[in-house]
Amino acid sequence: MTTEEMRQDPRIRLVHQLRATTVEFDLLAAEFAARHGLHPTDLRALIALLDAVRAERPMTPGRLGEQLRLNSAGTTTLIDRLERLGLVRRERDTTDRRRVLLTVEPRAVDLGWSFFGPAIGTLLTAMDAFTPAELGTVERFLSAMTTATATARGNAAATSPDP
Repeated sequence: MTTEEMRQDPRIRLVHQLRATTVEFDLLAAEFAARHGLHPTDLRALIALLDAVRAERPMTPGRLGEQLRLNSAGTTTLIDRLERLGLVRRERDTTDRRRVLLTVEPRAVDLGWSFFGPAIGTLLTAMDAFTPAELGTVERFLSAMTTATATARGNAAATSPDP
């Protein structure tokens, strides 16, 4: 594909727009992390934990480590740090006492809403310009792009040379 063909291809323009949106979200997240003394991995962990709550799936340290691609020691250090900050707590599973579950503390939710709430409001206002059908199409599109990006990441990981 030539440069001119790429410039004309609406799919390529959408790829660039997705990248720009991702960069903006990353910058917003970095501002939140810096403002609250968090490492970017801390924020990714909190997002993973909140996503698990929304999906009503319990989160274990092992599963969190897998999602964040951290080893056991790194995951423990991360959870210890989040516990010290009062953002997360470990609890024994009531059905299997050997299993530890991670719970997001209300303080973390409050911190997130105080910072991201206005941003979410701005996004919702921007969405008001679209019909429900258009929003449904965007939702399907973003879901497909998330799946395709995860596939590309998996393929890249599978083909990358070992360090």
